[in-house]
Amino acid sequence: MISLDTNLVTLALLAVVAVSLLQGVWRGATGSAQRLFLFVAGAAITIASVALAAWAASAASPGVQEWLVRQNWLQPKADASAFIQFAYTAYAGLRDMPLLRFAVLFLIAYTVLRAVLGTVGSLLIRFGAIPFGLVPSGGPVSRLFGGIIGAALGCGRALLLTAVLFSYCALFPSAPYVDYVADSSLYREAAARIIEPAAGRLIEERLPVFAKKMQGELDQLWQKRYDVIDADLPSDIVLAAEQITEGKKTAEEKARALYNWVGTRIVYDYDKVTAYEERGEWHEQTPEDTFRTRKGVCIDYARLYAAMARSVGLEVRVVTGIGYDGMGGSGPHAWNEVYLPEKQAWVPLDPTWAKAGDWFDPPNFQATHVRQA
Repeated sequence: MISLDTNLVTLALLAVVAVSLLQGVWRGATGSAQRLFLFVAGAAITIASVALAAWAASAASPGVQEWLVRQNWLQPKADASAFIQFAYTAYAGLRDMPLLRFAVLFLIAYTVLRAVLGTVGSLLIRFGAIPFGLVPSGGPVSRLFGGIIGAALGCGRALLLTAVLFSYCALFPSAPYVDYVADSSLYREAAARIIEPAAGRLIEERLPVFAKKMQGELDQLWQKRYDVIDADLPSDIVLAAEQITEGKKTAEEKARALYNWVGTRIVYDYDKVTAYEERGEWHEQTPEDTFRTRKGVCIDYARLYAAMARSVGLEVRVVTGIGYDGMGGSGPHAWNEVYLPEKQAWVPLDPTWAKAGDWFDPPNFQATHVRQA
């Protein structure tokens, strides 16, 4: 026996059923039966589209990645247009991030399948609805059966709303109103007896894990925005990078020379940190600002290093996460990773910490630097 309450979620679920019941009485048996049939058929088409799209995306993802790798699109030069830089960022994201690639392929496949199945389904639904014309459409009996069918349709709609709320609570357990939703007796009953048994642990356990991994990849893609923002470098920075790496033969030699230069020439801007921590003031500065003033914080070091490295043909990225201070504390931090063809690997480096030691691909770098993703 369900003990109802005045929780707004409970009232909303009851309202969905009540409105559908009244609509059923008003439409009669024929109209209500057609509505129920359309609802069930539409849900079946959506579920089929999602399942087929997920299968197609999973099957196509490895082949798409291999094709993208074969394109061998190199990092654009610093003077490349913003469009080229943006296109490369999208290309690199799809090539390197499996969940992002799956999501894009899934959306494409779902759009196509939904259009195809929707067209075919609409024809089948139209012919399938013909028999409902034989159902009596007038009189109290028709109204009674219409109300019963409408109530059934309302229960289906209420279950759909419950599933949405359940997914929200599972994905964002600390989000606003999660506790309030859980206080609804009708929601708890429907979730425990229908949603959880039907979905198994997919929504409650696997979906949050997938969402977290997807957020991590989106964070990585968001970090790539610096590829576009910092693409247009002034000639004096490009010239400086060329002079610093002059005579260096390998990518590692160039990368280390730039690491030494940025790490020793730029002074850490403690005033900028104080302004942010005490007054909430944040000054976003470009690599040009950092190069000109010779001052900055970790993200400024990392962006300047990345911009200068790209200008001499190195493939480099800005990484954000948590850095440890060696005294038991930690906080937001930024550093770089550069790709060394001779090692066929991305290696980490931290120009901000260069004055405190050799932080160019040292052992156990990950022990003091935790990636945000």
